[in-house]
Amino acid sequence: MSLLPRTSEEFSTAEYWERFFKKRGEKSFEWYGDYNKLCGVLHKYIKIKDKVLVVGCGNSELSEQLHDVGYKNLTNIDISETVVSHMNQRNNERRPGLTFQQVDATQMPYEDACYQSALDKGTLDAMASEEGGALASNMLTEVSRVLTIGGRYVCITLAQESVIRLAVEHFVQLGWGVRLHCLQEETSAEEDNDSFALPVFVLVCTKFRQPMPSPILEMCLGEDGAPNRLALPAHLLTAVRERQAYSVLRKRLRTRTDTDSELSLTLCHAKTGLPRYTLTVQDSPPTVKVPRFNQFAIFIVPQGSESAWLYSSSEGRRQLAASANFRRLVIVAMHRNQEYSDMQAVQSELSPMVMDLAPPGMPNNQQVPFLSVGGDLGWREEVSRGVSEHSGEYCVENVRGEDGELYRRLVFLSNAALVQSESRLVSSNSTSSQKKKNKKKAKPPSSSSLSIHSGFLCCAHHEVMVAGLAMLDIGKDKNKDIPVSVLLVGLGGGGLPQFLRDFVPGVSVEVVELDPVVLEVATEWFHFRPDDRLTVTLGDGLERIWALEKEGGCLFDAIMFDVDNKDSTVGMSCPPAAFVETSILQKVCRLLTPKGIFILNLVCRDSTLRKEVLERVSRIFPAILSRKIDGEVNEVLLCRRESVTNIASLKQAGNNLQRALRSGLTHNPKIDIAELLKDMKVA
Repeated sequence: MSLLPRTSEEFSTAEYWERFFKKRGEKSFEWYGDYNKLCGVLHKYIKIKDKVLVVGCGNSELSEQLHDVGYKNLTNIDISETVVSHMNQRNNERRPGLTFQQVDATQMPYEDACYQSALDKGTLDAMASEEGGALASNMLTEVSRVLTIGGRYVCITLAQESVIRLAVEHFVQLGWGVRLHCLQEETSAEEDNDSFALPVFVLVCTKFRQPMPSPILEMCLGEDGAPNRLALPAHLLTAVRERQAYSVLRKRLRTRTDTDSELSLTLCHAKTGLPRYTLTVQDSPPTVKVPRFNQFAIFIVPQGSESAWLYSSSEGRRQLAASANFRRLVIVAMHRNQEYSDMQAVQSELSPMVMDLAPPGMPNNQQVPFLSVGGDLGWREEVSRGVSEHSGEYCVENVRGEDGELYRRLVFLSNAALVQSESRLVSSNSTSSQKKKNKKKAKPPSSSSLSIHSGFLCCAHHEVMVAGLAMLDIGKDKNKDIPVSVLLVGLGGGGLPQFLRDFVPGVSVEVVELDPVVLEVATEWFHFRPDDRLTVTLGDGLERIWALEKEGGCLFDAIMFDVDNKDSTVGMSCPPAAFVETSILQKVCRLLTPKGIFILNLVCRDSTLRKEVLERVSRIFPAILSRKIDGEVNEVLLCRRESVTNIASLKQAGNNLQRALRSGLTHNPKIDIAELLKDMKVA
């Protein structure tokens, strides 16, 4: 017959435990480990001469074992009459001084400050299962009352979020010291199959004579781990979640390999509680043969490269693991707002933890290599941070790319793996060949001496969107003086519209941007400068399209959609689904000149959804060329109502556009139109 409760709240009722112990009989029930597992930390905090109250003792052998090693002042209480009677009978002859009493822990009959220690193994977890946590709060209040000054409440717990939050907030409010030990035992693969996936924690709360004005919160790894001081209860809770996630991941990885699962873990800074490393585990397929000693390696992603396709996408990580040729590769990304001194320091910091993530069967003494790109941690400098009402927190940062060049990026932290906008930086002090030769190792120049390279488009899909204008026959002799009008939805850092304005002859651009903060960031940090040929309309792109069609008389030679989707639950991250609804596509079509072109940046990982979008677009624009971006999910669609120019004539049109591109005031355009059009395919 099952001993499990019908609902979690039954754990907190006397009736459930009465039934439980009657069914279980004399067989002991050890919540979260026995004396052998817990003795180290218990002896550290409970003195052998202490008068100890054991709360919710059940029929565990722990009190008996403590008694046998010298603890003679133990008072054991439980709400179950059955278990109290049984335990008294069991110990009447062998341990006459060991007493068991039927007591409700929420209403204890004991005087104030009469115990030096209170020991709780699993009782808080059971009590906190009651909705609202009132019973658990009442029990903690009683425990606080019966402990003397300097007394300790020692609680063995799984530290579920609601349980540990309730306990920590209770004792912090009382001004007690709070320390938490995470007991991560070493187990073999065979033992792992039967062990808890979650680690066991020991919560130690110490009563002071005067309540502490600011909380004392500490986290220790293992029974003897050095305590790490944390500033806020939220930081302690974050550390608990991290250890729990690590333990679950460790168990999964020690018992099996799974090449298809996305197993990742974020490790936080011990003192600040802020994310410091994200570890992603990538296994090679079982069919792939790897050298005998290539079982396990750690790859450190350079700072500033986390969003690169090779490191941020599952396809890229599989490719990275295949090229590294290890059975298991742990890919480590470093977080913003964290300081990392050098590669050796990072390796030392990670080594104690990542070894637990080794593949099954790997010898414990096998050396694990740390891999990187050129042995360099990379470089990142945050230059601005703020909050957008539409997109949340953002940061503007300078990074050094793996090519050694400097870039400026706009990143919305709600999706930190995606670079919203990027521009190449140039420095007036980096002209010598010697400095160029050593730029990857040299200290980057200060932000004040850096400027945006307006002729360089960092985003490959922006290059293809520009190349797509070749379909308008720009640069052909008879079209040299004909103006070209472009409507672009989505500003970003402003690199694409400024490139069009500065280098494509006769172009005028209207940009529609929903977020005023994006315009502010583009102006201040990406040197965006609108004028009479480059205007910005702040507002919803869909509403602007509706308004333009309603006004009439305004047609565009090209309409471009380069707007991201804030809803991460949808399999299409660009554009939002509403932008490819039939009604909007029809309006876009009516806003184009007879030979006009609709250019869509499509980012869709869902193959079924992508097919639906293509079918919808093709019903409005039967002539579609497609160009996938190498190493990315982006796909640029060039859509027309008329028949698509054949690839051979498109190449000539590309050459015409290339010749027509003007030199800028400070930089020449860095783009190869013909190369970009070479891989165009009919969609």
